[in-house]
Amino acid sequence: MQIGIDSFVETSLDPSHRGVSHGAERVRDLLEEIELADQVGLDVFGVGEHHRPEFIASTPAVILAAAAARTKQIRLTSAVTVLSSEDPVRVFQQFATLDLLSQGRAEIIVGRGSFIESYPLFGFDLEDYDSLFTEKLELLLKIRESTLVNWAGKHRAALTGQGVYPRPIQNPFPIRVGVGGTPKSFVRAGLLGLPLAVAIIGGEPRRFRPLVELYRESGERAGHPEEGLDVSIHSIGFVADTNEQAANDFYPSYSELFNRIGKERGWPPISRAQFDASRGPTGALLIGDPETVAEKIIYENNVLGGINRFTILLNGGMIGHRKTMRAIELLGTRVAPMVRKELAGEPALAKAS
Repeated sequence: MQIGIDSFVETSLDPSHRGVSHGAERVRDLLEEIELADQVGLDVFGVGEHHRPEFIASTPAVILAAAAARTKQIRLTSAVTVLSSEDPVRVFQQFATLDLLSQGRAEIIVGRGSFIESYPLFGFDLEDYDSLFTEKLELLLKIRESTLVNWAGKHRAALTGQGVYPRPIQNPFPIRVGVGGTPKSFVRAGLLGLPLAVAIIGGEPRRFRPLVELYRESGERAGHPEEGLDVSIHSIGFVADTNEQAANDFYPSYSELFNRIGKERGWPPISRAQFDASRGPTGALLIGDPETVAEKIIYENNVLGGINRFTILLNGGMIGHRKTMRAIELLGTRVAPMVRKELAGEPALAKAS
């Protein structure tokens, strides 16, 4: 199993909050975090596209290009690219360039986006939410398949044999589909034979088992090989030296961010009791000491029928750089080795199930 980190490059909206509200400082810290993730042996680092004041990463490919120059082994991916409001030609060009810069370590995770700010920002109608994604994914896959592209659709000018350059090192270039909890999205990814990235940010992960099985069944019915039906899980988490420290360090930023977003969406406030329940053995949050987080990853692997990649969303810009760096160190030097040993049949966790 590959293990890594995702970031939306969060930053506090409160200028007094640990002095990290300045964008240049946050990006500097992020690049140090990605560099450390590479050094401690993590497999992947993802940067998610957002267009809100509390997130800096509106252009993941630019940030990842800077990271490519400072890393050697770690794979660099978007998490996600909001393809519905992007031009697939430019997306492919940007990530093909990133692939060249990183010597073959780039990936794209594409999705419709859990936030809608990019649609009016770039002049798209939310009524076309699903059709935009379907059509643009089709074009992106055409571009991946062939340098010279012939394609016509509703939401973009046709291509009549134009070439799309540069071409990436990897062939085929890795493209994953990011999904939430919509069955249609799981089926679509399966029918296309594309690797899946599942965001599990609440509830109990075991409830996603039928959807993961639906994805695999759809892919197999479409004739895609089982080994290509790759499942990645993206969850919120944090690692510290003790369970108490991890929870106490993470809860203030978690509640501040999610209560602010929840207020926009009409959700009730998150309480500490709800937070503690969600970080329990069967909940969605991966928060605790290295053994606790490793046990949770093994648990999710088992209840979901086997997964290929697990990435943890660290709320770095709102927790503080020093604590985030320690979390990355623990994830790479303690959590990942324990998980790999367990999955290789070498007992490393007393309570893994």
